[in-house]
Amino acid sequence: LDSIDGKHARRTQSSTPLGELFDHGLDSWATSIFVLSFFSVCSRDNGKTGVSVYTMYIYLSIVLFNFMCSHWEKYNTGVLFLPWGYDISQVVLIAAYLLTGTVGVEVWQKPLLFGYYITDVLVILLIGFSLFLSFPQTLYNIHRAHLKKTLKNDSLYEGLLPLVSPLLLFVLLTVWVVLSPSNILAKQPRLFLWMVGVAFSNVICKVIICQMSSTQPELFHWFLFPLALVVYAAISGLLGWTEEAVLGVFTALVTAAHVHYGVCVGRQLSEHLNIYIFSLKKRVQE
Repeated sequence: LDSIDGKHARRTQSSTPLGELFDHGLDSWATSIFVLSFFSVCSRDNGKTGVSVYTMYIYLSIVLFNFMCSHWEKYNTGVLFLPWGYDISQVVLIAAYLLTGTVGVEVWQKPLLFGYYITDVLVILLIGFSLFLSFPQTLYNIHRAHLKKTLKNDSLYEGLLPLVSPLLLFVLLTVWVVLSPSNILAKQPRLFLWMVGVAFSNVICKVIICQMSSTQPELFHWFLFPLALVVYAAISGLLGWTEEAVLGVFTALVTAAHVHYGVCVGRQLSEHLNIYIFSLKKRVQE
């Protein structure tokens, strides 16, 4: 259904920026949930089979990076090219569910070929598609728009601005993962990866709104400041045994802030465009 919502909106003459934000905004959140559900199927590393939590983090980071590049590309070119990688990932995920339901979880615990497991092959394919297909295609499309003089942003600073907050977010999170005294990712993998997905979604939603409204994104997203404090307190040992509890509190606050942001923006666009969010009826003019 993810591929037909836009077609249906145009068919019913109800296509609006609110629908675009709903589609891509929810995709930015669902992307991380896809990865979490996949690793719940193939299991965590037990010393013999499964996937390590660090591989999970890298896998999630690559998926989110690809999603970010697509919208960074639209911010600069005005066109959302959307490589096939996103659709393929959904098909692969469905296939993984069907395979697990048909054969059982044992399929993930046996070598597929030459001692490699299915998860090893999927991670290799993901990295290959990202580094050699998706990202180069993004750079090529931006370069082509530059040659045609159709870029929406003239300066290099404005063109690279949407990348600053996502990259700083990734740096801070990676520092926490690598230098955590209590090895927080291993202790709370689902909670940590959920927090990564929510924080990224909020950052990219603001980029989506900026490219929709042709406005300049902020240099530093406000999530970066409390996250930097938490990361510093964690890696310096100030949090001590409370690191897991602080992660839980921070994750809850980030999730609540993201939901609040989505509701507020949705209501503002609904009122501005004189439409209802979940109905084709127009609002009654006051």
